[in-house]
Amino acid sequence: MSAPRLGSIESGGSKFVCLVGSAPDRIEAETRIPTGEPGPTLTRAIDFFRETTARTGPLDAIGIASFGPLELRPGHAKFGHLAATPKPGWSGVDVAGAFADALGVPVGIDTDVNGAALGEGRWGAARGLDAYTYLTVGTGIGGGAVIGGKVVRGLVHTEMGHLTVPRIAGDTFPGSCPFHGDCWEGLAGGEAMGARWGVPAEELTGEALSEALRMEAAYLAAGLRNIVYTTAPQRIVIGGGVAAFPGLLPLLRTELTAALAGYPGLPEHAADDFVVPARLGRLAGPAGGLVLAAGAAAAARPVPGAGPSGGTGA
Repeated sequence: MSAPRLGSIESGGSKFVCLVGSAPDRIEAETRIPTGEPGPTLTRAIDFFRETTARTGPLDAIGIASFGPLELRPGHAKFGHLAATPKPGWSGVDVAGAFADALGVPVGIDTDVNGAALGEGRWGAARGLDAYTYLTVGTGIGGGAVIGGKVVRGLVHTEMGHLTVPRIAGDTFPGSCPFHGDCWEGLAGGEAMGARWGVPAEELTGEALSEALRMEAAYLAAGLRNIVYTTAPQRIVIGGGVAAFPGLLPLLRTELTAALAGYPGLPEHAADDFVVPARLGRLAGPAGGLVLAAGAAAAARPVPGAGPSGGTGA
């Protein structure tokens, strides 16, 4: 059986990355579309797939790694729709249905951070593992937990950025989260760093940068302690712009060891390969879209011996 032809979309708050391919190093076509109003943005993305498949052949499925929040409960009337998102005009938009209806192919959908987690598990820093957590530390903080090879979600997808973490003694910054103030994201996301120090995080230098990295490592370690104890990951993969600051990850590893305080005493938690940088970079989300598309294509294949109704044939 030939490999399926897959489409992938990373739909972000600022841009849609659309591609056709089978792996991060096997991309046939790619485009980037600014995220504007829903109708024109979705139409441009649909047109990209129509034009590409007209030249190269049909797709077996499309996977979407989308900004959220999303309704992801199978069978729910609003499955694949955005919920109350802060992105103007996008609340309630049927993202998955737009592509399924226009292109007539199976569509898999999950959050952008869950998509990146799947991409890093298939081709990146968590390859070969079936229990790991992917954390993105950029403007905000988001995380996806993979357990038994599947991303964790239930009534809603995970919202790790809104965990509660203890405040560092002497830190009077009120936090930047509009919902919780000083949650993990509100204290340690890139927006919080900029608000605390008065300049964008990437513009910090000298003593201010050193102190900012010290605080960032301490806050990230406090949140990761919660994740270590609740999801028992084999590895924690960290992506995003803030995570790329030189020197942050070694500080974070040291702070996490201190935060765990010898419990449960596993040497793996102190190893250099327990908290690692993401490997796929900007392609983590689109790679996750390919994983989601492959799953949707597999789910849509007829089961050998199944009758017309989908049950087992006589």
